[in-house]
Amino acid sequence: MEHMEGLCVTGCERCPELVESRSRIVNGVGPDDADLLFLGEAPGAKEDEGGEPFVGRSGSVLDDALREAGLARADVRITNCVRCRPPDNRDPTSDELSNCRGYLARELELVDPELIVTLGKVPSQHLLDRGVAITNESGSVVDARVGDASYRVLLSVHPAATLYDRSQREGFFDTIARAADLSGLADASDGQASLGDF
Repeated sequence: MEHMEGLCVTGCERCPELVESRSRIVNGVGPDDADLLFLGEAPGAKEDEGGEPFVGRSGSVLDDALREAGLARADVRITNCVRCRPPDNRDPTSDELSNCRGYLARELELVDPELIVTLGKVPSQHLLDRGVAITNESGSVVDARVGDASYRVLLSVHPAATLYDRSQREGFFDTIARAADLSGLADASDGQASLGDF
């Protein structure tokens, strides 16, 4: 039994191990027409508990970086490649990623963001369908095809990387500031909201 109502998956049993380890399905949060979408890999314990992506320590780092770029969490959409928590916080398997890809493709199609920021190696590799050395490639913009559409993608290290390695913090914050620029949100946040040609 699978249901996806709009942007929410309400029932899915495709991955037996994940059905076993999750307490809920964690759907994306944020505006359903957001210009900027952040893509993580899968919910962890805190996310599984709270039902929202990026609410633990990595979430705080992301919130800080958004704030510094003049944005709030409410301005952006945050979602994951896989909507259920893998046991012991292991990486999702390629089967689990592909089982969930249709939901992601549908979410991206409905939200239609100007820019997707992949947070870490797993979502970067998943979207680009190739190996990614994320520390080297962080900050680069590429095009990725998902479903029938093509999206601009900004690669970023995972916010957790900044907790283990303080030297990554500045680069992460710069990447998020760049995301605000590229998605057009930076202009709107300085009080000079642009109204196009009206």
